[in-house]
Amino acid sequence: MCAGTYLDIEFRRRVIEELVEHEERPIAPSLGVDVVPVLTHALRARKQDAMTALLLLVLWGAFIGVDFGTAPEGTPPIWSALYAVVCFIQWSAHAAAGRGAAVYVVDKRTLREALKGQKAPLRALIPVLPPVVALAYWIFVFYALSEGADNWVAIIFPLALVLPVWLHRARVAAVMRAELSRSAFARVPRAVPDTRHHRRIAQAIDREQYAGLTIYDAFRPFIGMGRPYEPWSFALELKRRDGAEPALAPFTGRTVVELVRPRLEALREAAAATSRDRLKDLEIEEFVYLPVGPQRPRIDYGDSTVLRHLAESVDEGGEARRYFLRVRIGAWDEQVVVSVLVRVHTQGGMLVLEVVPHILTPIKPEFRAVDVIAARGEDDLLRDGVRALLSGPAAGFAAAVSTVRSGISGFRTWLADPRRAVPDGPAGSVREMAGTLSVSLFQEMDISRYVKTVQDRIASGVRDALRSQGFETDQFEQQIVQISEGGVYIGSMSGGAVAAGAGAQAKNSAKSGGS
Repeated sequence: MCAGTYLDIEFRRRVIEELVEHEERPIAPSLGVDVVPVLTHALRARKQDAMTALLLLVLWGAFIGVDFGTAPEGTPPIWSALYAVVCFIQWSAHAAAGRGAAVYVVDKRTLREALKGQKAPLRALIPVLPPVVALAYWIFVFYALSEGADNWVAIIFPLALVLPVWLHRARVAAVMRAELSRSAFARVPRAVPDTRHHRRIAQAIDREQYAGLTIYDAFRPFIGMGRPYEPWSFALELKRRDGAEPALAPFTGRTVVELVRPRLEALREAAAATSRDRLKDLEIEEFVYLPVGPQRPRIDYGDSTVLRHLAESVDEGGEARRYFLRVRIGAWDEQVVVSVLVRVHTQGGMLVLEVVPHILTPIKPEFRAVDVIAARGEDDLLRDGVRALLSGPAAGFAAAVSTVRSGISGFRTWLADPRRAVPDGPAGSVREMAGTLSVSLFQEMDISRYVKTVQDRIASGVRDALRSQGFETDQFEQQIVQISEGGVYIGSMSGGAVAAGAGAQAKNSAKSGGS
């Protein structure tokens, strides 16, 4: 993800917008990711773009000035205008193909995917348009030169404009090798921002990203967890078994949680002892959501405060403060993250169970170019120069666009003064921004297996909790059925309510046969 800030301008812009422009928002829970280095490299990448754009601006000024001075009287500077058109067309084609970054991003799937759909002929032109336009420019330039035109300006300055892009690529490649390669990232010190303002933001992120509580906006719940994966819930009337002895302690949400947790821990231990399944790394923790309230610096993330919120919220069943038992499985080298949130409350003679699975999808495949760049080594200057020549027009224009956006972002941040803005909850997650839109079939199979396995342990824990307190479990055992989509179907329940998974339908029935 740190490499992605150099390879994808849009991803970098969104990271800075969420973390810097909206400093009033606490960060969303960070599952398996340290956000501070991502922000640090996003700021460094923006700074490098600004330096490249400044050099390009100087060269473009010289290009236009010399072109204007050498042009026949009354004739506009044709060559600089023509090359500017080439740069714009190349950048537009890259942006339309989803490659709006300044350097390195090359999506080899674009042409194949472009051939699909109703507008295939138009899309197929997008990946081949940049080299065709550049080639046409150079053919025209050398043709004019062969006809006796004095157009040395059209050759020297476009080549000179490649130099800042080449230097930019060299600096980025150096960062990839020295800091972001697989071997270097583990041993180099953690990257932190340089400026005092950004270090303050990084310190706030460190307080929040792994805390046991998070702030949320009522219209944006579960930010940071990924996309929902067939959430479900049910409500069951608590009826005591005939002849059951009175319980020694009240039946509360904490009672259920304390019986569910050991079953999940046993699942983890069994997986670790018998296989290499990712269930062996299953993480279990208690988590509480708090509604937007005080200003961000005034929120207390201390251990004593978190423990107090957890203890108070587990049994209250409130609308604002919400307790969850969070079960997390990081699969496929943390590329696929499954989080199952469990909430239980037992008010009014009812047992209400809410299970909300979420999925974080894999990191965008183009970000993996960091491994290729780091492996090339420092002896790849000639090839990199050729790559800079081919990508220079689009890369230079993208650097300029990035710098303009950065200036607008800085002015907007200064004008809004986010430190004194109205408190707000997270609106985006850095990990979610870096994710793909889909998963592979193998990953989908693993996700389904993990969710079903965890849900089975949750159901067994709830069943044992009911038994231990002398409540009837017949209806619970008969009505919960695991279905192929990974949800839970619940038939008839006396006095109960029903909620099923996405796309499923169910209704209460007074008959014992279910619905």
